[in-house]
Amino acid sequence: PAKDHFLSGPASSFTQQPQDQVVIAGQPVTLLCAIPEYNGIVLWIKDGLALGVGRDLSSYPRYLVVGDHLSGEHHLKILRADLQDDAIYECQAIQAAIRSRPARLTVLVPPDDPVIAGGPIISLRAGDPLNLTCHADNAKPAASIIWMRKGEVINGATYSKTVLRDGKRESIVSTLFVSPSDIENGQTIVCRATNKAIPSGKETSVTIDIQHPPLVNLSVEPQPVLEDNAVKFHCSAKANPAVIQYRWAKKGHIIKEASGDSYEAIVDHTYFFEPVSCEVTNALGSTNISRTVDVYFGPRMMTEPQSLLVDLGSDAVFNCAWIGNPSLTIVWMKRGSGVVLSNENTLTLKNVRQEDAGKYVCRAVVPRVGAGEREVSLTVNGPPIISSTQTQHALHGEKGQIKCFIRSTPPPDRIAWSWKENVLESGTSGRYTVETVSTDEGVISTLTISNIVRADFQTIYNCTAWNSFGSDTEIIRLKEQESVPMAVIIGVAVGAGVAFLVLMATIVAFCCARSQRSKFFLVSIPLTPTALTLTLARDPHARPRPPT
Repeated sequence: PAKDHFLSGPASSFTQQPQDQVVIAGQPVTLLCAIPEYNGIVLWIKDGLALGVGRDLSSYPRYLVVGDHLSGEHHLKILRADLQDDAIYECQAIQAAIRSRPARLTVLVPPDDPVIAGGPIISLRAGDPLNLTCHADNAKPAASIIWMRKGEVINGATYSKTVLRDGKRESIVSTLFVSPSDIENGQTIVCRATNKAIPSGKETSVTIDIQHPPLVNLSVEPQPVLEDNAVKFHCSAKANPAVIQYRWAKKGHIIKEASGDSYEAIVDHTYFFEPVSCEVTNALGSTNISRTVDVYFGPRMMTEPQSLLVDLGSDAVFNCAWIGNPSLTIVWMKRGSGVVLSNENTLTLKNVRQEDAGKYVCRAVVPRVGAGEREVSLTVNGPPIISSTQTQHALHGEKGQIKCFIRSTPPPDRIAWSWKENVLESGTSGRYTVETVSTDEGVISTLTISNIVRADFQTIYNCTAWNSFGSDTEIIRLKEQESVPMAVIIGVAVGAGVAFLVLMATIVAFCCARSQRSKFFLVSIPLTPTALTLTLARDPHARPRPPT
């Protein structure tokens, strides 16, 4: 402005302005500002706030305004840069009403010394993996961490960063997983942290101390082996210090008779499931290792199949679990049928019918070793099924019976005989009596008729059975049985005796023919229900034979 011109003289301008700079915390830095021929007030602005008036920066003991004032030099010098100095700076000439370009001062902060958790010596048991964690805190920008072993970088570590409350510094944590096969006793692993503030980095290291309980190997010979044969278990161990005890067990139960590094046993099928273990102990601890034996054995039942009672139309599911070694084959069949229904542990019969009822066999075979089977029953709830001869016989004038055989699950609630206008379920009514007998195969209902008359042979008899699932009816007719003639009965009774007489007559005829000149021959041997006749006749053409 014109009114301030007398203070600033001719129009003033910057010959030096602050530039963007990067400084490491703890180091000095100078921001340049030169306005020749300007004698007015110069202000340094930090993030929009004045640091002081002219060269008076008493509120900031690390800040100085340096340079030849008479030459217009108003440089801002920071003696030891701090993270608080990370800001945007500007130099302003108040009376000249001019301001410099804004300059970004970036302060880099090296990380704190890295720390490996659990160091400097990390102990672990042989065979255990190694998890190492290294953290490098309070860095700007965040540090980078690398792991090294024998001068070579170890890859595969994971990282996580955390921004601190000031919004500028960050902490980093790196986790390294080392598998047991990559761990050596006495080995040194290094964690190195670097960022722009310290390119050479900072590092720390740990030494791995492997404690060494017994390293054990358990062998079994011979394998495979048939059941009831001998095998030898051998337990070899490497330990430092030396082994002080061997202990053997089977399925967790101590084998008292075994104490050394070997154990012999006659194996059965249980050795296939129940491992034999060898526990080796030294001063640092114990190591336990287990082995099962590849025992060949025939099928053994694991889950017993259960017989089933199901309703008609429902599904029937049988379960039959076997185990054997080597692998076995399972076959489900219905007893009396050669059809294979399933080769699985489970047999499922869909929508069962009454004819599906019966015995089912679950058979298991281990080739060249053995076989086994189990039988179960399937009972089907359904309406009764009547199976009876539709034509039955009786003698006129005698007592006769008509039988009705009923298969029914559940058993019939009611059985009734009906004919003409009559219905009888049990007991006696006139000449008719109904009796019902239960057997293992079913129920037999018998209609007994006393003093059978001709009309009974013209009558149709209905046998009907009911249960909760339905009913069935069978129509039965009665047919007259013919009488056997008495002559036939007599003929049959004496048949054996007649046969004997025929034989004797033949012998006599033969003897007579030899002793006389006349020849006799068998004329006829009629055998009828009413008469038996044996006739010997003289041969008229035979010449007499002189006596001897």
